[in-house]
Amino acid sequence: MAASDSELVRRILSGSDTAAAELVHRYQRPVFSILLRMVRDRTAAEDLAQETFIKALNALDSFQQERKFSSWLFKIAHNRAIDHLRRASPESVPLETQDEALDPLAVLAAPEAERPDRAAGRLDLRRAFQQSLARLRPSYREVVVLRFQEGLSYEEIAEVCDLPMGTVKTHLHRARKALAKELTELGFGPGSEGGETA
Repeated sequence: MAASDSELVRRILSGSDTAAAELVHRYQRPVFSILLRMVRDRTAAEDLAQETFIKALNALDSFQQERKFSSWLFKIAHNRAIDHLRRASPESVPLETQDEALDPLAVLAAPEAERPDRAAGRLDLRRAFQQSLARLRPSYREVVVLRFQEGLSYEEIAEVCDLPMGTVKTHLHRARKALAKELTELGFGPGSEGGETA
């Protein structure tokens, strides 16, 4: 059975490098994903993820064990991303990120691939969603990722983002409304099949 986050923290504080590596391995993907969605630049997200883990490991003795470790770590990542966005000029942030999972040839060549027309429609929807998500305000984008990708509760999102609960709910509501409006305008609304338009 895998050690809990709290147990790994205790081991790290006792000097275990193995526990540190395990904790980083456990959270490197979600931390990178959150940062990539916020800053929309793969190289910057990689650098920020590394900074996040360095800062977290160096500040581990200040972590309060009664708190949820993931929320504490995501808050550090959030702060790193906000600092980066404040420093970056708007021109330096690309509108899209490259994602190998969106490669249409890879999707269609997979042995378990569905019918090519449906696979292409799902791929179009995914691309449209990613582009729509990228156009959201960073504060809206972040709460969407934390809620629907990382599965954080409203309370945890409020803690990570330093926002009142009502603001978290408002951001999520407005983000979902904006995403739905844009996707509907692109032909992915109710009644469309895989993004196919007449």
